[in-house]
Amino acid sequence: MTGNRLTSWAFAEAYGAPDADSSEGSALRWARDRARDAGLRSVSPGTGDALRLLAAAAGARAVVEIGTGTGVSGIYLLHGMRPEGVLTTVEIEPERQQFARQAFRMAGFAANRTRLISGHALDVLPRLTDGGYDLVFYDGSRLECLECLGESLRLLRPGGLVCFTGVFADGRTVDSGIQPAEVLRLRELLRAVRESKDLVPALLPVGDGLLCAARA
Repeated sequence: MTGNRLTSWAFAEAYGAPDADSSEGSALRWARDRARDAGLRSVSPGTGDALRLLAAAAGARAVVEIGTGTGVSGIYLLHGMRPEGVLTTVEIEPERQQFARQAFRMAGFAANRTRLISGHALDVLPRLTDGGYDLVFYDGSRLECLECLGESLRLLRPGGLVCFTGVFADGRTVDSGIQPAEVLRLRELLRAVRESKDLVPALLPVGDGLLCAARA
């Protein structure tokens, strides 16, 4: 990538960042610090901006997030959702959700705007309502992305959106060399979304890759 392109990419990543002294900016910085301390990778600012935009464009009132982490992506989603919207967020590690709950509070969201569920995604998702959600965001195990795609399609209303982050896998997804099982699963996911007759896909070059699709 040329220097100008790198500069443009960096500008785009920082473009929608909130003021550092705002409640949102402070909450995001705090949540990112907690994620870094825990060895977790948070969504990039550009990815967060895209999620906020997609939630707003969908007029989202009900969103499912798979992989709460420390609340970074949830803050972006909540800011894009309708004021009465509820984020249902699933995380296998309860301690991370404690951080997320505090981050949401710091960002100014009332407790009734979020529903935090501790558990394994493939155990929790089948219990959620068919066709009851406007957007599903996946930031969970790459090995389970295909199974969660199937569950996501069941959960989405017609016209609803599903998004998967990290699909570039630091460039390994397009690397012709031998790759681990999780990268092979991402390739299967990309192919399945592109070839589905029920989805309208787009692969956005933000962060480490954001795969999005609208349910037809």
